[in-house]
Amino acid sequence: MSSLHDSPDDGKAVDAPPAIPVPDDVTEAVRTLIRWAGDDPEREGLLDTPRRVARAWKEYCAGYADDPAHHLARVFEEVGGYDEIVLLKDIPFQSHCEHHMAPIHGTAHIAYLPRNHVVGISKLARVLHAYARRLQVQERLTAEVADCIWNALHPVGVAVVIQATHACMTARGVRTPGVGMVTSRMMGAFRDDERSRREVLALMGF
Repeated sequence: MSSLHDSPDDGKAVDAPPAIPVPDDVTEAVRTLIRWAGDDPEREGLLDTPRRVARAWKEYCAGYADDPAHHLARVFEEVGGYDEIVLLKDIPFQSHCEHHMAPIHGTAHIAYLPRNHVVGISKLARVLHAYARRLQVQERLTAEVADCIWNALHPVGVAVVIQATHACMTARGVRTPGVGMVTSRMMGAFRDDERSRREVLALMGF
C-alpha cells in the first residue's frame, strides 16, 4: 500500500513520491564519515542516517540535472514597448560550497535591460536555483547566472548581485558569525554606462 500525505494545496491525500534508491557504496561512504567523526554508525539513532544523508545530497545537488538555459527558452514580445530595467529582488537561495560542502545561505538580485522581449519573472529565480543546487563558490554562481541570462536573452544589460553567508567560515575555521559576502557581475549597459549601473544598484538597494 502506498504511503499517503496531505497536500497543503487542496487537503486531498496524494501518493508520496517513491524513495530514491541509494547504492551501497554511497551509504558505506556516509558510515565511514560517521566513524571518522567519532560516532558509531551501528547505533540505533544512526542506522538510517546514511540513506537519509544520501537522499538529502541528491536533493541539494538537483541542479546538476537541470538545464538553466531551458527556463529562458520561452519569451514574450508583446510588452507594450517596455524597455526599462526588469529586476527581481531578494531571491532566497541555498547552496553548498565545493571546498567543505558546507551550507551557503543568501539572497540574489537579478536584473536585465530587455532588448526586444522579456521572460517570465519566475524564470530568473529558476536559473538561480539551477546553478545554486550544485557544489559552488559564490563568485562562480554569480557569473553563471549572469552569463546564462546574457547568452539566452541577448539583453542590453545584465546585473546580478548576490549576498550570502558561508558556514565554512561561520561554523568552522575562523568561526566568525554574522559575516556576509557580496559578489556582483555587470554586463552590457550596466558595465559600460555608469548612469545605468548606478540606477540598477539603487533599485537593488545599494
